[in-house]
Amino acid sequence: METPKASVKKIALNYGLLMGLASIVFGVVLYALNMHIDRPWWTIIISLGISILFLVYGFKAFKKDNGGFMSLGEALKVGVAISAIAGIISVIFNYIFVTFIEKDYVEKVLELTRERMIEQNPELTEEQMEMSLSIVETMSSPGLGAAFGIAMAL
Repeated sequence: METPKASVKKIALNYGLLMGLASIVFGVVLYALNMHIDRPWWTIIISLGISILFLVYGFKAFKKDNGGFMSLGEALKVGVAISAIAGIISVIFNYIFVTFIEKDYVEKVLELTRERMIEQNPELTEEQMEMSLSIVETMSSPGLGAAFGIAMAL
């Protein structure tokens, strides 16, 4: 008798959606606490914890649906699929946030970056600083940010 094969698609949709929503909630909390620009180190730990939590539960659900077995290849498929869906959801939210909610987000990031550059390297020339800030501005644009967001999620 053959055991039914677990569906990567079903698990990925469920847990990817949940991970994406949890990430959005965490982002909204950071925004409400005015920590969305200059994120403290512990926010990275919490974000990583959210990802690990939903990935582990997704793996457990897949394994349960697959008769208690999961190969390394299946684990990779499930993990990448969950992360891709969560990443797409997060990127869409971030695009909406930067474009419509916090329209001056990029300017705030640039100002914080300028302050830190002056603080950490006071002998930088204005030309070097402007070149560095133009790179930061390019990387902070919504389109490029979306591409990097999905790549980082995977």
